[in-house]
Amino acid sequence: MSSCPAPPPALKDLPKVAGDLKSELEGFKTDSLKNAPTQEKIILPSAEDLAQERTHNALIAGVENFNFSVLKRTDTKEKIVLPNAQDVAAEKKEKALIAGIEKFDHNKLKHTETQEKNPLPDKEVIQLEKGQKQLLSGIENFDSTKLKHAETLEKNSLPTKETIDKEKSA
Repeated sequence: MSSCPAPPPALKDLPKVAGDLKSELEGFKTDSLKNAPTQEKIILPSAEDLAQERTHNALIAGVENFNFSVLKRTDTKEKIVLPNAQDVAAEKKEKALIAGIEKFDHNKLKHTETQEKNPLPDKEVIQLEKGQKQLLSGIENFDSTKLKHAETLEKNSLPTKETIDKEKSA
């Protein structure tokens, strides 16, 4: 192998460009292009992200390289708590109840007919409810445009001379 670079290709070996395309490329004006802002698509991680990744990698490396010979052997003491007399009695009562339900013979029951009673309100109550509903709907649907404008006239009649004299003397 030689360390010399290959010679550049000759002009006749280069690909040919069509004449009309070549004239368009030569006559192209760059000032007709619009200015567009460039956006970076590769966003580099921040220092905070790098620090978080380093701590995570250090934690994983610490777990993988942990020396188990440092650990000491321990015995687990299991404490068994026995139920007291009240717990045992409650459990026996519950078991007896469940056994009684399982052994129950439903054939001993008598057949009954259920009658649904739905007492309807009497006419007076219905009339009262209708009256209340009509009153509420009348208030809610009141058209204030049908009212006439009224001028209020305050009359403050002054007392006569005789009534003033009577009050003074009294």
